[in-house]
Amino acid sequence: MKETVNMTLRSILTGLFVLLAAPAAMAQDLRLAMFEQPGCIYCLQWNEEVAPEYPKTDEGKAAPLFRLQLRDPLPEGITLVSEPVFTPTFVLLADGKEAGRIEGYPGEDFFWPLLAGIIKGARPATN
Repeated sequence: MKETVNMTLRSILTGLFVLLAAPAAMAQDLRLAMFEQPGCIYCLQWNEEVAPEYPKTDEGKAAPLFRLQLRDPLPEGITLVSEPVFTPTFVLLADGKEAGRIEGYPGEDFFWPLLAGIIKGARPATN
């Protein structure tokens, strides 16, 4: 009887561990790469309108920003669908792979919903 209780308890604990560990295993490392270049007036506009508040937003917490120069080589571990052509170009990376992109800066009113949409699309579906 005691052995049966121990086996049942062990099975329950194992099942709980699997349930609790599953969301962590499904979590993706999201980051937002901003490709820019000197003289880009739209980059400057984004820097004035969005950059100060970005890290404080849900989007900024979900996908921390890092900046890259348009013509510089890509850092190791980043895979893009295609090379960016325009600045700014915002590329959402999920575990280092492109998961979405915003080319240009359409203004703050359009930027936030576009970014929220690609972040939502990059996250695994939960039931």
